[in-house]
Amino acid sequence: MTTFTHETDYLIVGSGAVGMAFADVLLSETDANIMIVDKYHKPGGHWNVAYPFVTLHQPSAFYGVSSTELSKGCIDEIGLNKGLNELATGAEVSAYFDNVMRERFLTSGRVSYFPMCEYKGNGRFVSLLNGDEHQVTVNKKTVDATYLKTSVPCTHKPSFSIAQKAQFMPINDLVKIDKKPAGFVIIGGGKTGIDACLWLLENNVDPDDIQWIMPRDAWLIDRKNTQPTIEFFNDAIGAQASQMEAIAQSTSVDDMFERLEKAGVFLRLDPNVWPEMFHGATVSSLELAQLQRVKNVIRMGRVTHVGEQDIQLEKGEIKTSLEHIHIDCSASAITNLVVKPIFADDVITPQTVRSYQPIFSAAFIAHIEAAYPDEKTKNHICAVVPLPNSAMDWLRITAAFMRNQHIWSQDEDLKKWLLSNRLDGFSQLVRSVDKSDMEKMMILSRLRENAMPAMGKLQQYLAAEAAQGA
Repeated sequence: MTTFTHETDYLIVGSGAVGMAFADVLLSETDANIMIVDKYHKPGGHWNVAYPFVTLHQPSAFYGVSSTELSKGCIDEIGLNKGLNELATGAEVSAYFDNVMRERFLTSGRVSYFPMCEYKGNGRFVSLLNGDEHQVTVNKKTVDATYLKTSVPCTHKPSFSIAQKAQFMPINDLVKIDKKPAGFVIIGGGKTGIDACLWLLENNVDPDDIQWIMPRDAWLIDRKNTQPTIEFFNDAIGAQASQMEAIAQSTSVDDMFERLEKAGVFLRLDPNVWPEMFHGATVSSLELAQLQRVKNVIRMGRVTHVGEQDIQLEKGEIKTSLEHIHIDCSASAITNLVVKPIFADDVITPQTVRSYQPIFSAAFIAHIEAAYPDEKTKNHICAVVPLPNSAMDWLRITAAFMRNQHIWSQDEDLKKWLLSNRLDGFSQLVRSVDKSDMEKMMILSRLRENAMPAMGKLQQYLAAEAAQGA
């Protein structure tokens, strides 16, 4: 075992999407030297262990690092995303980050990369392969790009017990099945559970052979409203205008969600079940129609035990067998929901500063680090938009996002940066509107006119909730 010493301007812990997006902006906008340390053998973070059929849930144009396009700029013509901007596969995303590291970062001469290393804190990391220790002198900042810890099914430990003989597997192993089981039991109602159901249905599994354990129903986002290209302007920006109207005109929180659903901002799996969860999952209309083919949805709370003959849940039990396959989709995508200051002395902790977009947020935070002088100003510009869990959290993230947008709109230099950054597709979409296009101008007018009343309603509802909890 050998000990090595290093010196760098920025030490970035984690080469997942957040760490890569942060490093990319530093590389473009500063002359700093950067060191990246990661436990995986190649960049991409959780994409290294994602299930084989995973894709992005958002258009590829919104993902990756600022300098390098991921999207091929095409519309899907087949499949359940038909008619919408393409979604990169997990393999494409993994290859993309590997190429960015090799062809952009390392060739710059200013980035050094240490894969297969475990960070121990205080500038120290250890090789997982040979035990070599490394001590780094950091001249400027350490960036903790692992704070928004992504949990994936194949690496997380289920919160419930499992009988030894029960057939139980993470979603990753679905592709290894070589014999028809008595049935499939999907455990988890979030994005991973959605993907498991859709994959089975796309592979012609009878929907009656699927049981879907859903502890909480979720409000879902129509992916059509997230498209960043001009042909979808009326859907994307129109949905934002409708969202502001729905909030502004609502008389209660429930009334607000009903208006949002009626306006097409939100979708839900079952019109007879009121959702309690919101994780920002997106689906296409074709995907939703497929999911609604699964009729055996179990709403008895969380699983407590998977047995040989039955499954115990918080509110009851259901039958199973040793011939059923139980698919674990219970891992939370993001496990660290505690908000902390992004800029704190010599440490930067990237978190979301825009709803649903941790990658854009990392790039934005790197720009603020490079362009603004003091910690107080940086934290003022980079107020955290908290990650959502419950439906009420949607109010919190929307209010926080609107607050940030207002602050950013007062800074001309920042507005220019946003307009030029490829990860901020909506700014470019709004700017591209021809002022003679009265339909689009009316949408923008609705958006602006309802923004302040909507903010007032959100603050009113959140204040009422806080008073009830006091």
